[in-house]
Amino acid sequence: MIGLREEVTAVRIGELARRTGVSPRALRHYETAGLIASARAENGYRVYGEGAVTRVANIRYLLDAGLTLDDVSAFRSCLDGDMPSAPPSARGLEIARERLAVLDARIAAQTEARDRLARTLSARSVGPGGP
Repeated sequence: MIGLREEVTAVRIGELARRTGVSPRALRHYETAGLIASARAENGYRVYGEGAVTRVANIRYLLDAGLTLDDVSAFRSCLDGDMPSAPPSARGLEIARERLAVLDARIAAQTEARDRLARTLSARSVGPGGP
């Protein structure tokens, strides 16, 4: 009976990918990062517990919010719950603010590079007839 229950609740990587909309390659990457875990079936296939669907959904929720996998690893203990409706922790807010500062700095640097390029092109532009 126990073996049957494990077979019913375990899903292979393809099924987990289908149910979560995440590629098998990404799932293996999450596993390498220690965010999800699998066991091996007798045939060598990866099998995941039913809770993996929730974990992957929460990982995607955090990644889609702009966090990195390194950032997400700080939330390991929360990945099995209902993250979108849970109030953020102080540490979670700190991580989000740090990531936002990094993104703001990157945007500012890219905007400056774009402006420099636009100024250079504007200063060197020639009329429709060319040189």
